[in-house]
Amino acid sequence: MSESVRGNPKRVVLKLSGEAFMGRSRSGIDVDALFAIAHEVKSARGPRTQIAVVVGGGNIWRGGRGQARKLDRMISDNMGMLATVINALALQDALEQIGVPTRVLSAIEVAKVAEPYIRRRAIRHLEKGRVVIFAAGTGNPYFSTDTAAALRASEIEAQCVLKATLVDGVYDSDPQKNPRATRFKTISLLEALRKRLGIMDATAMQLCLENALPVRVFDLHGRGNIRRAIGGGRIGTLITP
Repeated sequence: MSESVRGNPKRVVLKLSGEAFMGRSRSGIDVDALFAIAHEVKSARGPRTQIAVVVGGGNIWRGGRGQARKLDRMISDNMGMLATVINALALQDALEQIGVPTRVLSAIEVAKVAEPYIRRRAIRHLEKGRVVIFAAGTGNPYFSTDTAAALRASEIEAQCVLKATLVDGVYDSDPQKNPRATRFKTISLLEALRKRLGIMDATAMQLCLENALPVRVFDLHGRGNIRRAIGGGRIGTLITP
């Protein structure tokens, strides 16, 4: 992706899954993985770059029906939103320990530990050079953190959603099961929806489509990949609106 069409600085939303915080652990937060992410975010910052982060909570609790078949869906989703607050606070602490000014804005009220999400406040923090971490998804059950990333990116007028994953892009089939799977260098949102590639949930992709938001899917674990993704390097898969 080239320099922002809306002028500098470039503003992006980085989507991190809860699994990104696990490292070699089977659940929870691996401190080494946490600080590795923090250092990558720090290296991607710059005078012409504003970074907001949306965190998932799947390393602690995955909402919805999958993990909690016997729990009420709304209760399960609320637990998942609280899990994202834990991850957001952990990432905030790691970033600030390495000298990155950070604010956590939560979609649910947790006034003792985070600011409430207010659009103008989020933009002002970004303009002051702070990394803004969005916690608690959209604040509503039944919506994924992918949808939260698309929603927040639209609200703060970001130029791109960067989805950091455990694979190096979007494939036409599962590369772990099909050695002949082909990675897309670029694909349109409409085609991705039609092919049901599972990049993001349909609500998130529809939001990106309606707001002309490109999405870049890339491997989180490559050193410098966040910086390259922000800078428009040929990395991962670019999903165009």
